[in-house]
Amino acid sequence: MGSCQTGRRNFCRRIISLSCAGLAPLPALAACFSEPSPNRADKLRVNMNSGNGNRLNDFEPGYLKLYRSGELRARAEVLWDMMRTCRLCPRECEQDRIRGQKGDYCDATSQLQVSSYNPHFGEEKPLVGRNGSGTVFFTNCAMLCVFCINWEISQRGAGHDVTIKQLSNMMLMLQKMGCHNINVVTPTHYSPHILLALEEAAAGGLRLPVAYNTSGWERLEILQLLDGVIDIYLSDFKYFDPQMADKYSPGAESYPDITRKAILEMHRQVGVADPRANRGILQRGLIIRHLVMPNNVGGTGELVKWIAANLPLNTYVNLMSQYTPMFNAHEYPEISRRLTVREYRNAVSAASAAGLTNLDIQGV
Repeated sequence: MGSCQTGRRNFCRRIISLSCAGLAPLPALAACFSEPSPNRADKLRVNMNSGNGNRLNDFEPGYLKLYRSGELRARAEVLWDMMRTCRLCPRECEQDRIRGQKGDYCDATSQLQVSSYNPHFGEEKPLVGRNGSGTVFFTNCAMLCVFCINWEISQRGAGHDVTIKQLSNMMLMLQKMGCHNINVVTPTHYSPHILLALEEAAAGGLRLPVAYNTSGWERLEILQLLDGVIDIYLSDFKYFDPQMADKYSPGAESYPDITRKAILEMHRQVGVADPRANRGILQRGLIIRHLVMPNNVGGTGELVKWIAANLPLNTYVNLMSQYTPMFNAHEYPEISRRLTVREYRNAVSAASAAGLTNLDIQGV
């Protein structure tokens, strides 16, 4: 699941009820879903031309051009057709999701499922701004990380069946509330649905940049179909060693190689993330997230050296310190504890020694 350790367990305090889009919450999640109070909604609604950081008159997201030309719909249809023998993620399980077969690893059919959507304040500062990042959390994930903090959603299927129209309405509502972007979390297996919803939302007036919040394990063929659609890539870079990837995300031994290629393609599409051009609010660019883990199972030192050698030194790299042993992590003694201060400082030192100059450093 994209950035599965970014503290999202707090999102229930800020959730927007799916009933706003005509959906009834699941019983197990009912406590997390409540209608936003009028006062809170009024505070979040802003004039989209008022200099609040959105500055939508000065920015046009790439998908609008593709929408006007009909290319957005064409690409969505190509992605949709891939679900007949599903090849949307690197596992390429070839299940016929359109006929109701579940992906062998993501456990998803062609029925779109969303666990929640809300203005989220736990992302990087250039995404959050004053009004939050407009996140849509999709159900299921093909990464199968044994330490996933959102395992109920990613590996137990907690969520709601929604239509393309409802997803489009969620995007428009998040824009109305003043969010600075539409942040699609764990999007890979639902990329066709996202493009179809963007087409409807564009027709309804959506003008926010789209952030693709991914584990980084993305096929180049899929990313090339997203070229010009996605404005911001938020890509995890979890592991540098194939054996570590296979151990903690079973069957994902190809993760380091595929993710390196994917990150290079993401950078080619959107370039370096530079929020200074828009009063500190990011509208375009690549953010790489690396979760520093106990006992260096992510290979942080080699990973940051690779970034420095293959991307601009001012590439935005978020070194995340908040690893928490969740889900099945306690079955693996080497990752069954929190990160130490020394381990995190060593990671920061390695990134600085590699020459990286745009580090998001937490707590040190």
